[in-house]
Amino acid sequence: MPPTLILETTAYTEGQLAHKDVPQVALAGRSNVGKSSLINTLAGRRKPIAKVSATPGKTRSINFYRVEPGDFFLVDLPGYGYARCSKSERAKWAKLTQTYLTKTPELRGVVILLDSRLEPQRIDIELVEYCRSQKLPILPVLTKADKCKQRERARVRKSWGLLLGNVPPLFFSSFTGEGVDELWEAIHDATANDEQEQAEDA
Repeated sequence: MPPTLILETTAYTEGQLAHKDVPQVALAGRSNVGKSSLINTLAGRRKPIAKVSATPGKTRSINFYRVEPGDFFLVDLPGYGYARCSKSERAKWAKLTQTYLTKTPELRGVVILLDSRLEPQRIDIELVEYCRSQKLPILPVLTKADKCKQRERARVRKSWGLLLGNVPPLFFSSFTGEGVDELWEAIHDATANDEQEQAEDA
């Protein structure tokens, strides 16, 4: 049975970024990369907990999903790149995201979602480089794997492999369920030390 995801906090401003005393793993990606579908797939529930929209950029807040068992948070960051909104609105989201990424000591890693059908995009590469500059562990995930042919998979994985070094990307499909167990395992590994400490303190 998959872990349970519970939407606990929604933050639209820096002042709403409530302090959490448990580890967190963030989810980041372009507005049309399939982030909401991935969250719903990880939740393993018939009723979606993250709204999937045909219009990119609907997530305009930072959403904190508590994961049980495990007692940590998956944090859904606003999508970037294709949102239909003003420059000032995009700047507002960017500042909120930057504040979260740089001022959250409980952050244990960033799951960066990448479209498996595309070659590395500049905006994605910039996010990878930014996370590295902040010394944040990266968990690269290639989404929409069911729409990517085997030959294309090898090509895009090689392209990202050259940029990511020793962090091989994981293929994921919300349609077939491919990569769900592997992604959960990677997320749990990112918070493993915290979970072990909590068990020892209990």
